[in-house]
Amino acid sequence: MTTNNDTPQVFSEGTRDDGPFGREWRGEADGADPPGGFPDGPAGAEPHEPWFGWGPEAEPAGGGDGYPQPSFYPEDQGYHPEPGYPRGPGYAPLPPDHPGPGDPGYPAGPGYVPEPGYAYGPGYPHDGWGGAARADSGHGYPPDPGYQQEPRYPPQPGYGRDVDDVPPMESLPDVGYVSPEYRTDQAPWPGAGRMLPPQASAETSDSLTAESLLRPKRSASGSSWRHRVYRVTGGLLRLGESAADMRRRDLINRVRTPVAGGHHRVAVLSLKGGVGKTTTAVGLGATFATLRGDRVIAVDANPDRGTLSDKVRLETAATVRDLLNERDQVRRYADVRAFTTQAPSRLEVLASDRDPTVSVAFSAEDYCDAARVLEHFYSICLTDCGTGLLHSAMSGVLRLADQIVVVSSPSVDGARSASATLDWLEAHSCGDLVRNGVVVLSVIRPKSKSTVDLDRLGHHFAARCRAVARIPYDPHLEEGAEVDLELLSAETADAYLTLAALVGDGLAWPRRLTSRSGLP
Repeated sequence: MTTNNDTPQVFSEGTRDDGPFGREWRGEADGADPPGGFPDGPAGAEPHEPWFGWGPEAEPAGGGDGYPQPSFYPEDQGYHPEPGYPRGPGYAPLPPDHPGPGDPGYPAGPGYVPEPGYAYGPGYPHDGWGGAARADSGHGYPPDPGYQQEPRYPPQPGYGRDVDDVPPMESLPDVGYVSPEYRTDQAPWPGAGRMLPPQASAETSDSLTAESLLRPKRSASGSSWRHRVYRVTGGLLRLGESAADMRRRDLINRVRTPVAGGHHRVAVLSLKGGVGKTTTAVGLGATFATLRGDRVIAVDANPDRGTLSDKVRLETAATVRDLLNERDQVRRYADVRAFTTQAPSRLEVLASDRDPTVSVAFSAEDYCDAARVLEHFYSICLTDCGTGLLHSAMSGVLRLADQIVVVSSPSVDGARSASATLDWLEAHSCGDLVRNGVVVLSVIRPKSKSTVDLDRLGHHFAARCRAVARIPYDPHLEEGAEVDLELLSAETADAYLTLAALVGDGLAWPRRLTSRSGLP
């Protein structure tokens, strides 16, 4: 390590003898005192205050020109070393006229640049800007031999100066300036104003919304034991919804799908009687009417004394024939309501003729006229069709239907009849109804000894239609009387909910074209 004694040394207030200029720098062991102890004190004592913080004089690293170099602060400038202070080899006092740091003529080391504020000596080059001249500034300071200026970096692509000049910064407002919204006519002097708090927006009745006044409510837990725990704890313990509850909520949302076009017609049909076609129409309609807020009606279009009216408790003896006879008098919903019967589920039923003396058959034209009257007052119309596809009324039903539900029993003959129905529809330009239709496998007994492969049957209809639903056996439906959803088993009610969700998916479709030239 080489020390230049001509360069000013900076000593901090916290410099101690055990620092970088202390024992370790002299190579002494940690904790050992210098030879002979500290000046003016015994060995191991703290250094004297004038000597404290100064490092020992360094020995030159090697011989050569300039060594030994004189030390600064000569004795004739007020510095007197302590008596007994050891001198290094080659030490010699400076002459009395030797300049000190900051004095004119003080020799500076190579590359030394004084800090701003230093007085410059005579002949010292100056850059003209209050600081020392830089080596690359070109203000008269000669560069070192061999100095080469670094090459300039090329500008980045696309980077350049702004074409327009930078707009001047807007001046700050004058002291005492008040924005116009805070000014008042009572000003202490012209152009000034008193500071007033901003006025709050006026409160109106529109401000009292339910979101701003009501606290958020936590919905109760779902069914089964989660709901019982919620009620027993007074709502303090809420375990959340189960997977079954979330599935049920999703099905209900699908059932409540808004109807595109304002009216949707669903035809429930089957070629084979006794498979649960009318019961399926009532269960599907009751599920829609219970979960939806709009009006749902079921029409009996079976010309051979349909049994749809047997599934509800009749409120009137009027039939679809009476509605057709007085259709010109129908102006309001109350006028139509005089011809229908409403079940506890809010499902309305329009019965068919049951008088055997009536000689006029229910034709396709009659059905179309009745359908056009009902579409102005109901959102969904379910049609319970007869078993004859070649009947005149069936032509009108299929011409106006937006969706079909084909009912089949879980038997060989029932499945063949349902598949034959799909074949007949495809052969008479109703392939779109088949592809978008839903097949129902009705009255499936859980402990039946039948060997019919229901999975194979389901795959067959799923390959031809949009979806397949299974309705299990239910003792309440086997009675053949009025259908009450509250009397159904949980499994059967869930099956009808699934069926309603499948049909509800088609409620958002656009209305189907009514021209079917292939129909008889």
